Formats: sequence, structure tokens, C-alpha cells
Amino acid sequence: MAAQSWLTDNWPEGVARDISGYDRPLFSLLDDAARDSPDQVYTLFNDGTRTFAQVKETADRVANFLSSRGIGKGDRVAIFLPNLPHYPAIYFGILKAGAVCVTCNPLYTPTELNYQLRDSGAKALFCMDHPQFYATTVDAVKDTDVTSVVICSVKSYLPWLKGFLGGLLGKIPKADRYEPGHLFFDDVVAAARPEPPAVDIDPAKDLALIIYTGGTTGVPKGAALTHSNFVYDLMALDEWGRFVHEPGGAPEPMRRGGYHTFLGVLPWYHSFGMTCAMLTAAATGSRLICVPDPRAGDPPFTEVLKIVQKYRPTIMPAVPTIFVAFTNHRHVGDYDLTSLMGCFSGGAPLPPEVCRQFEEKTGAVIFEGYGLSETAPVASANPTNTVQRKIGSIGFPMPGTDIQILDLETALKPLPRGEDGEIAISGPQVMQGYWNRPEENEAAFREIDGRRYFLTGDIGHVDEEGYILITDRKKDMILVGGFNVYPRDVEDILYRHPKVALVAVVGVPDAKSGEMVKAFIALKPGVTATQEEILAFCKENMAGYKRPRAVEFRDDVPVSNVGKVLRRVLRDEEIEKATFSE
Repeated sequence: MAAQSWLTDNWPEGVARDISGYDRPLFSLLDDAARDSPDQVYTLFNDGTRTFAQVKETADRVANFLSSRGIGKGDRVAIFLPNLPHYPAIYFGILKAGAVCVTCNPLYTPTELNYQLRDSGAKALFCMDHPQFYATTVDAVKDTDVTSVVICSVKSYLPWLKGFLGGLLGKIPKADRYEPGHLFFDDVVAAARPEPPAVDIDPAKDLALIIYTGGTTGVPKGAALTHSNFVYDLMALDEWGRFVHEPGGAPEPMRRGGYHTFLGVLPWYHSFGMTCAMLTAAATGSRLICVPDPRAGDPPFTEVLKIVQKYRPTIMPAVPTIFVAFTNHRHVGDYDLTSLMGCFSGGAPLPPEVCRQFEEKTGAVIFEGYGLSETAPVASANPTNTVQRKIGSIGFPMPGTDIQILDLETALKPLPRGEDGEIAISGPQVMQGYWNRPEENEAAFREIDGRRYFLTGDIGHVDEEGYILITDRKKDMILVGGFNVYPRDVEDILYRHPKVALVAVVGVPDAKSGEMVKAFIALKPGVTATQEEILAFCKENMAGYKRPRAVEFRDDVPVSNVGKVLRRVLRDEEIEKATFSE
């Protein structure tokens, strides 16, 4: 592939324009870490630890078990777990068997999980020993190809005394009853040999993962990603990152062999948390803090603040709503968060005011990136230093990646700098396609100048300095009397109001202008505000056609399990109200 030629004077110093060597199995990253740092801790959970050597051995045994059940190359195996220390060993074990991971949201209902199992054709499933999660599994596997269910208990991953006392006091979750034939993870691992089957992997062609996406806009579809999709993305992130490890020091590549600790606050079933925490920790020989429920505590997120203070993580990938939760937590001042060095923001646009407040309170540097499940996920990122970083942008394409801004009508014509169009991505991290969805694939890809581009559905432009800026999702754009209003633009301004904690802006039906702008706002703890106060602020700070005509205060703004604000839910509620009132 030709070297990346993105035109900017702000390309980070020392960062290559292209990379190579990513055509290898994804599980080789774990094997390399276990070879180079066998005794280094990989997973950390409630004071219980597992080294890279231990995780590799468990992964080898999982692969051996799957092979003994007739599961091999190309077969799909589902993981229906929160962020538990079992997760990396199961994930890599599936890959070592030559099979394909199907990651499932642990909060799915039986119907949602059943759809994903049927659509992927999964033959086995790993679930948690828990009253809710196991009951969901039992219902969901009906009428599917799943023949092996493996139940994972947290007890064996706790220090002995905690596991013993937890069992005595009934604090360790377990299901009420178990179905005949279902297996227990500890038994499976103990009985299997630490000898994975010999499997010939073609990294560029063989799938590593099917991850389901699009559930907020339609029926979920599986993004089918290869081994090299992920290995490339991990190598690109490693090349991109430059961190100041010592006070007054110069930026340098991420240190390896246990220097860093990643906070696993994002779910690993989602590509962002999977790649930027679980897999990056393995690729760099770093510790990984397992956080099954970041919202735990009273008020929510209290427990994760305690974890930061106790275990001193240095790297935290997160979505903007998590940064909001940290900065607006009523007890944030009681915790020492200064260990955080670098925070990768993605999943949704980062409001500049949220970035400023978080950095002020922690001393960390947030660098915003961009990508999708279909791109493993990272496609672009801001430089990781405060001099070249441009807050509010998504930076530059990753080394070896190209991004085009295409016309909104045909998505065939590249647009000049400064013009808004659809963002399209070409690079080694772009998926093979959607699983069993040929029509979706035809609509999702374009060939331009001999390169294959994935159409993201996001609107953006490239500014005069070469930075990419996202304007909004195509489907979220609001049409007010012929003017295009981008919700993110309005939200960024509302975040400047000192009382606003979280905001979502949507278009609602309006007889006069087609649509009008409405803002849903969650206030910071302990404050009150009126609609008139917010509207007056908007009048002072934004053009007339952009201004919300209505404001609704809510205790919570709906977010997805990953933390993305769900504008669609709010918009659907408003449409339903309008229909009901007619």
C-alpha cells in the first residue's frame, strides 16, 4: 500500500505514515506478551490477578475444549459476559481454535440474544453464572445451533479469602438452577489440555470477530472483521500514541512490560472497549482493570472512582458521557485521579467544555478519535499532545488509512476542503462486510480511484489545517425551514452553560418549519434551571434557526449500554406524542 499522504503541517513528529507486518493471527499478541512478560499481571479484578502466562494457558485450554466439541475453523462462538477476567482467555481461546468470536451485549433480552445467535449461527456460548444472565441464556439458546453452553463464575477469579467469604455470605452471584448438559468454566478448563489445535490462519481473509451494530438505527447486522483488521488497528494505535511519561519529559511511544494500567470501563463486547482497552493492554504487556459495572455505587460511578484511586490506572478509553459522569460526580474532589495520563475519547463527539473540565480536574490529556465497529474501530485520531491536538476535531487518518469526504447525493464525488459531505474510510482496518448481508454491503461500499471505501453515514469536512471535523450523523440532521441544523453544534454550545451536565438535541415535527429543535437536558447535581433561562442563553449564543424552541429537563438523558446519547429514542417519543395528539 502507498504511504499515507494526508496533507497537514501538524502530523505528529516521529509517527510513520504507513505501517506493515499486521498480517498475523490476532491471538499472537497474547502469545508474544506471555513469552516476553510471562509473570506480568494482565487482568486485575477485585484484588485477584492473572498473569499473561496464566491467561495464555487458559486460552490454550479453551481452544482445546472447543476443538474437542467439534468446533473449528470458521465456526462461531458467542461471548455473553460483562467485563470479567474470564473474557480475554475465552476471546483468545476461541481464536486459537480457529473459530470466530461473536460478542454479545450482556444486557440483551432473550429475544435480542436469540436473534444474534440465530443470525450468526453460533455453536457455543459462554455466559455468566448469574440469576439474570443465565436465565436469559437458557431462553435465548432455544431454536439455535448452540450445542455447548459454558457457565462462568467469578468465585475462582477472586483472591481465596474473598471467594470464601463471598460464598459464605451469598455475595457471589449464581443462577437459581442449571439446565442439564450445561458446563462450568472451571471444570472445562481443568479437564482440557493446554494444547490448542493446529489451525492454519490466513489473517487477511479469516474472520476473528462478528460484532453486531446498527441497533440504534435498524435491525442489528454483524460486522465481519478479520484477524489483520484488528492487528493493523492495534499497531496503528501503538504507532500513533506518544505520551509524556515523566514530568517535564518529551513525548515517547507507550512504554511496555507493565508500565501502564488500562481502565476497562467500556464494555468489551463493543469494539471500542475491546480494541482500545482489552486488546491494547495485551499488545503492550500492560495491566487491565476489569470493571463489570462502571455505574455501580451511590451516586452512580462512585465505585469506579474508588478503583481509579486504588489501582492507579494510566490509560482510560471512554465515551463523553463517562467524562461527564466523572466531572459532575458530587464527590469527585474526594478521590485522587491524577494517575490518569492519557484518555482516548470516542463513540460520540466530545464537547469541548467537557474536555476542558475533565482535564482540569485530573491532569490527564484527552485525545479524540473516530471510528466504527466496521473499522475495528479506530480510523482517525487527534495527536496525543496538547500542542497539535485540535479539540472538537477527530484529527487525521491513522497511518496507512485514507478518508474522503463524498457528496451526500451519490457518495461518489470527493469534495474540496471545507465542504460538508459523507465521511468514507479506506484502510486495512475496514471490515470484509456485513455477515450474510449482500444488499447492505452493496450500499455500504464505494470504489474510488481503485480503493474500496466504507460509507460511514457521518457528515463532516476537512478544515484548512487538514483536521477532520464531524458535523453530525446523516440521520440526525434537523431541517428547519430549509436550513440544516446539526445537533452536535447546538449541544456543544449548551454544554457551556454552567448548569448543564448532559444534553441531547433532536428535531421534532413542526407544522410551520417542518421540524423544530428541542433540547433535553440533565442538570448538574444540586442546581435548578428554567426553560426561559436556557432559551435566553441560546438566544445570546447561537443563530436563530439553530435555537431550541423547547427545553425539557430530565433526571437522565437516555444513553446506550456503551454510553452514547440515544437521540433516536427521544425523537421517537416526540413523534409518538405528535401522532397521539392528532
